[in-house]
Amino acid sequence: MSKINANEIKFLKNRSIIKFEGEDFLGEIGIDGRIFKALTLARISVGVISQQAIENGLSILVHENDSEKAVNCLIDEFEAERKSGKVSQIYSINNVSVIGFVAEDFNKVLAELARNNVFPLLLNQIASEKRVNIVVTSSQDEKAKNIIESEISKKPKTVHLAIIGHGNVGKTLIEQVLQSSEEIRRRKKIDLKVVAVANSRKIAFNKKGFDSNWNDEVLVAENSSNINALINFSKENQLENLIVVDNTASKDFVHNYHALAENGFDLVSSNKIFNTLPIEEYRKLRYTLNKNNRRYLYETNVGAGLPLIDTIKLLHLSGENITRIKGVFSGTLSYVFNNFSLRDDKFSTIINEALEKGYTEPDPREDLSGNDVARKLLILARELDLINEFDDINIQNLVPENLLSISKPEFLSRLEELDEEYQKIKENQEPGHVLRYVGDLHGDLQKEKGELDVKLISVPATSALGQLKGSDSIFEIYTESYGEHPIVIMGAGAGAKVTARGVFGDILRLSETK
Repeated sequence: MSKINANEIKFLKNRSIIKFEGEDFLGEIGIDGRIFKALTLARISVGVISQQAIENGLSILVHENDSEKAVNCLIDEFEAERKSGKVSQIYSINNVSVIGFVAEDFNKVLAELARNNVFPLLLNQIASEKRVNIVVTSSQDEKAKNIIESEISKKPKTVHLAIIGHGNVGKTLIEQVLQSSEEIRRRKKIDLKVVAVANSRKIAFNKKGFDSNWNDEVLVAENSSNINALINFSKENQLENLIVVDNTASKDFVHNYHALAENGFDLVSSNKIFNTLPIEEYRKLRYTLNKNNRRYLYETNVGAGLPLIDTIKLLHLSGENITRIKGVFSGTLSYVFNNFSLRDDKFSTIINEALEKGYTEPDPREDLSGNDVARKLLILARELDLINEFDDINIQNLVPENLLSISKPEFLSRLEELDEEYQKIKENQEPGHVLRYVGDLHGDLQKEKGELDVKLISVPATSALGQLKGSDSIFEIYTESYGEHPIVIMGAGAGAKVTARGVFGDILRLSETK
């Protein structure tokens, strides 16, 4: 290849590697000359010649139209060596491309290629000139070229997003990405493209990136929602820097995380299901992520957009002994008990109000059961390397047993049956106290398991928990160093906008470290 200038990329397609494998004689003087002479006489142009000591061989680059002729030519030239066993194999690898460039930090370029599962078949480096030629398969050449261009010319790095689930959170997230894309490109040199949007039935693709009409494209999409369709799309279009975003509450979709990680996708999820699966599954994904150099961020699993999981991770990794985590984990139940404690309205009235405002699930029993709070508490326990399972959690279900198995319409029609019990609980508190539904991780957290409780408690109205307003969440993190004075994280703990913004934050963190 001709000499390459800084920020310039030479890109040659339709090439073949001729592999020439043998014993130590390949290092003898004159072997290169014999190869060049034989190929020149056959009128075959040689692009690169590279010796691999580990493989006891040479690699020669030719145009793919000449590959068969080159192999036959070299077989004739080295007939004696083949008979004696000094040359073991001469064969071609077709459908490869050559990319030549100058790099100040080639190791960084190589790391970026590896992060995107691109591993050069052949590498020829002139260290004094910082000039590099790499050979990759044709199925990865455009992707490799884009990655190298971003690294050596500092042009915006393209990050390709697949959004799974476009309900309230997913729809809000897509709108946030589209609205912020120009600013992010300008400030952070990151070009975010939403290239796939899926629901439970079908998936829509757009290699160039969806615009504000994305919903129309999803409506007319013909591809069934299938993880293999997404993986194949990413490979066929040679997309680099892949992130899949799970905005569903699907118990089924989380089982695709392994396949996605193995096929080059980083993961962002607001879906809590995976992190509360049995500990064996939980650890298996961490192993898969490690093995494939992939990352998985899920800050919104607990506390929506609040920086809770990151704070706990940093404290734990720094060696800080966390002794307890306690708080109001549910924005829905925060709203219910904040209002019920201060107003004279019936418990059923507050529940109906929360339902009308969209704070509860369509069936409020999903919130009142305490299972959502329990899942969040378990996620935090596992951030401390505890091996608790969901069955270890003591959960106070706020729904009477006789109302658990009836239909949703019947439950809603019988909500008033809750009023008497909760009115008594409210009236039997000490003066100046209010009700809060809390998650509490405590016990000796240096052992394999902690104690996890999810329950309704009465606290002083002047306490941090007691002063909670609206649908805010609050988390108290007790540590050995801070003693009786916890780190308190408080703020909006629910809602599509704050959850989407938290997911967006995870996307940007992944994008900046790619």
